[in-house]
Amino acid sequence: MIGGRRESGLRKKDGGGGGLSFCRSRIAAAIFVGIFLGGVFAFFYPDGFFASSPSVHNSVANSDSEVITSSCASSERINMLKSEFIAASEKNARLKMQIRELTEKLRLAEQRKDNAQKQVLVLGEQQKAGPFGTVKGSRTNPTVVPDESVNPRLAKILEKVAVNRELIVTLANSNVKDMLELWFTNIKRVGTPNYLVFALDEEIASFCQSKDVPVYKRDDDEVKRDQDKNFESIARTGGNHAVSGLKFQILREFLQLGYSVLLSDVDIIYLQNPINHLYRDSDVESMTDGHSNMTAYGYDDVFDEPTMGWARYAHTMRLWVYNSGFFYIRPTIPSIELLDRVAGRLARENAWDQAVFNEELFFPSYPGYEGLHASRRTMDYYLFMNSKVLFKTVRKDSQLSKLKPVIIHVNYHPDKFPRMKAVVDYYVNGKQDALDPFPDGSDCTFDIGYIVWKAARFFDSEEFLAIAQKKYTSGGISFII
Repeated sequence: MIGGRRESGLRKKDGGGGGLSFCRSRIAAAIFVGIFLGGVFAFFYPDGFFASSPSVHNSVANSDSEVITSSCASSERINMLKSEFIAASEKNARLKMQIRELTEKLRLAEQRKDNAQKQVLVLGEQQKAGPFGTVKGSRTNPTVVPDESVNPRLAKILEKVAVNRELIVTLANSNVKDMLELWFTNIKRVGTPNYLVFALDEEIASFCQSKDVPVYKRDDDEVKRDQDKNFESIARTGGNHAVSGLKFQILREFLQLGYSVLLSDVDIIYLQNPINHLYRDSDVESMTDGHSNMTAYGYDDVFDEPTMGWARYAHTMRLWVYNSGFFYIRPTIPSIELLDRVAGRLARENAWDQAVFNEELFFPSYPGYEGLHASRRTMDYYLFMNSKVLFKTVRKDSQLSKLKPVIIHVNYHPDKFPRMKAVVDYYVNGKQDALDPFPDGSDCTFDIGYIVWKAARFFDSEEFLAIAQKKYTSGGISFII
């Protein structure tokens, strides 16, 4: 029994040693397989099984170079953007200017449309033509809507001075101070309250204030707003020709404010109140330079050309010009257009204001030119008398010499001031011989001076004016321009 147990024990012991040996052999095999597989992978993938491809390295390198390149190009791009911004800003400024111009044109177009509509309302609806001899068109255009924003300071003055929105206006600087005093003295004498002196320099403004004469002078801000660089120099030192051109610019403000103006030069003597002798049915009502019914109101002048045979006679219409030194103008669209046209041409051309005034008022439309559609009336040349009518005709006629004119304009004679005083002596003081010393026209003694006077007037030459006043003054008669 004892021997059997030992044998059994030995068997168990031997069986445990064989299992341990088998485990070791499996571990050794696993190590061998690992080493083998490692060698195989090392042979086929020398850079490792998860190594990145060359393309990835290249893309990274390229991206780095692009960053460097973009940083270099960024400054050029910024400069280019700055240039584009500046160009865009300039273009934007030009577009804004165009917008402003188009807006202004649109506003003017709307204003014309509005005025046309108002004119239709004034004139009434369309009508059928009546029987023969009963049809009469309207020549009285409607007035504009007053716009006090044009010149608020002047608007307040006109409210006090004007009567029924009408007044007499004259322009004056210190060169015509003596004539101006004679001018407003006679206006006061005939009882005309609604008149105003537009002073062109400080001396005249102070002088009028000292004489209790209604006066207006532009201040510096108003002159700058007007944007006329020549206004101040012409106003202070300009002769009659230059100053006369300014009145068309100045009158525009009065009309825009809604006032009718009787424009007067200073070489005029008032014998009656002219406001009481106006018709007010036209845009412009003016005195004439004519001296007879034909020359003042028009006539058929036949031109003879014998070489034309049967058609040798050609009929023409003749009319002596309106005097731009005395006219009544209503605040209508055609009247303002007339002022704009004349002022515009005088700014561009070396022309006489009276000639331009008549050309724009009378010339019809023709190819390339659109005429002005303004109504006009010629004043009675015996009531609104020029100095040619007085000295050549009226004073020599026993019947005509008894007439009492409304005004006398000493426009035909260069010796203005002494003739003005003689007119006052004759019509106001009753001196029947006051006009006798003066010739009909310019006496031969004054011929040379008159030529110089005309040159000074046309060219606005202070040098010619000085010569005329210095060398060609005789008997107290000076050439005042």
